[in-house]
Amino acid sequence: MASDLGSEIALREISQALDYDANDESPIEALRPPIQVRQHEIHSTLPTVDGGREAWMFLAGSFFIEALVWGFPFSFGVFQEYYAIHKPFSEEQSGIAVIGSSAMGIMYLGAPFTFAALQWWPKYRRYYAAVGLGIIAIALVLSSFSTRVWHLILTQGVLYAIGGILLYTPTVLFLDEWFIKRKGAAYGVMWAGTGVSGICVPLVMNWGLGKYGHSTMLRTWAITVVILSAPLLYYVKPRIPISVSSRPRRLDMSFVRTSTFWTLQTGNILESLGFFIPNIWLPTYARSIGLSSLAGTMTVIMFNTTSILSQVLLGILTDRMHVTDVILVSTIGAALSVFLFWGLAASLPLLCILSLVYGLFAGGFSSTWTGAIREVQKKKTFIIKFKNNSFYVQKKNR
Repeated sequence: MASDLGSEIALREISQALDYDANDESPIEALRPPIQVRQHEIHSTLPTVDGGREAWMFLAGSFFIEALVWGFPFSFGVFQEYYAIHKPFSEEQSGIAVIGSSAMGIMYLGAPFTFAALQWWPKYRRYYAAVGLGIIAIALVLSSFSTRVWHLILTQGVLYAIGGILLYTPTVLFLDEWFIKRKGAAYGVMWAGTGVSGICVPLVMNWGLGKYGHSTMLRTWAITVVILSAPLLYYVKPRIPISVSSRPRRLDMSFVRTSTFWTLQTGNILESLGFFIPNIWLPTYARSIGLSSLAGTMTVIMFNTTSILSQVLLGILTDRMHVTDVILVSTIGAALSVFLFWGLAASLPLLCILSLVYGLFAGGFSSTWTGAIREVQKKKTFIIKFKNNSFYVQKKNR
């Protein structure tokens, strides 16, 4: 039993580095006969991949953590409008936008460093999420006592972002173990959590900020995140157990020497530079053309609504099409929606059309990342040898 489990884990780790068609036989299955792994013993030890109760519970937990972590900063446009017209923050207009951009920027730019730490010290992965949840709660409570914009930048912006990436990034690594053939669709479902939260959170925040003020709403959200997230951490766990005595793993950075990586990464950076502008500024723009705060909030909700569909659809397309084709469709649709509708949007109907169309094409762009990773992996060749009950993997960049 122990030797079979070890073989399964070793093969699973190798399969994560290999690229294979979603309709083909898994590398684990292809390599199983030479070592005579007993099928019934493996399935009684490790949970089922690509399905089963534990996999679906994991995906559900990841979906809600995604919603709770990312829904708040994605709804910052509502807070930005509130801070801009309420003292004492309205006296420092120039710094208000930095709150939301610092939160989003740190969560995105800091993710690679968090992923590297999780890879280097894998046995601490589950602890990262708990620590991150605690930091988020502290950040929200501290921000409720803020009296200056720079207080909000440090708490609602920087500190929240640090907690957010610590809570969120382990789910991304764990999902890679739970889903193989349905990986793109699974990531799309998880990332759709942001859109679902983006529908509810702006409405709640717009109502709460107007009735109770920012202090009460920030403390309420802190309590809500803790109560809802803490039980989910039980289900958001790795499929393959990690030995408590495991040593730090060497990070393989050979992918940075491939032209495929730099081509796709350059496109990702350019897309990201403009991605957040409509979502952050739509409420402010709505107010500038004489619309109510509720109308501005509705534009954010519409964007997040179609983003849910976009995340799932682009994830499924990434599993079935070449990733560059999916990126092309997403980019052209997003660019045309801004060029045609925002440039002419002097009334609420056109602003709503912009929000819906932009969310449909741009909202699910992150679902293409799994396809980008797959293309980068294709640029490596692997030689797998089995000798003396050990696997030897030799890699060479093409």
